[in-house]
Amino acid sequence: MIVCIDSGNTRIKWGVHDGSRWLAQGAVTHAEVGTLGALLDQWRAADRIVLANVAGTEAGGRIRDSLAAWPAPWMELRAEFRRCGVTNLYRQPEKLGVDRWCALIGARALVPSAAIVVMAGTATTIDTLDADGAFLGGMILPGMELMRRALATDTAALPFAAGEYTATPRCTDDAIVTGVVEAQVGAIERAWRRLGSVDKQCLLSGGNAPTLIRHLDIPCREIPNLPLEGMARIGLGA
Repeated sequence: MIVCIDSGNTRIKWGVHDGSRWLAQGAVTHAEVGTLGALLDQWRAADRIVLANVAGTEAGGRIRDSLAAWPAPWMELRAEFRRCGVTNLYRQPEKLGVDRWCALIGARALVPSAAIVVMAGTATTIDTLDADGAFLGGMILPGMELMRRALATDTAALPFAAGEYTATPRCTDDAIVTGVVEAQVGAIERAWRRLGSVDKQCLLSGGNAPTLIRHLDIPCREIPNLPLEGMARIGLGA
C-alpha cells in the first residue's frame, strides 16, 4: 500500500492505493497542510509515501513535517528520460514539471493510443504523447482564473469577470469569460489537429476540466487526479 501526495500550486491532492485500486482520495489547501497527518492517520502502515511537489521547497518541507511521525520511507519524484512506458523528449528531461510527467505516465497507463494530455488548473498544460509513448512536447498557458486576473490587474477599466460563456458576448464580463474559454479550447484543439489522423484520445484533468470539456469540439474525457494515477504506477513499480 502506498500514499501518493501531489503538491500543486493551489492544492495538495492525496490518494491511498493498495496495488489494485484507490482506497481513498482527497485534497486540502496548502494552508490546511497541518491537517494532512490526521486525514491520513489510518493509512500509517503504508509501505511508501510518494511525493510530487511543484509548490516549492517550503511547501514540500511542510508536507514532510505533517507526516514526520510516519515510519514509511519517502520517494520524491522527478521527471526522468524514461519510466513506465513513457519516453521524455524534453531537451532537458529533468526540467519537465513533475506534475506533467506524472500525468503523462497516468495517461499512458490508462490509454494505449496517442493522446493529448491536458492539466487544467492554476496553469493549463497541453502535452502530446504519440502511440509509442513518447512525450513529443507541450504548451503551458495561464489557467482560466489567471487569464481573468491578468485583465483585471493590468488594464485600467476591465473587471475580474464573473460573466458567462456565450457565442455572441454582449457585455464585458461575458466577453472576457468567453475569450478565456475560447483561448483554452483553441489551444487544445490545435494540439489535437497536429497529431493528424492517427488513433488518439484527449484526456483532461484539473479543476477547470469540466468547463473546458463542455466547449471542446473533439472527443475527450475527464480523468480526475490524473497525476495521482501516474504516481501510483511509479510508486508501485519502484
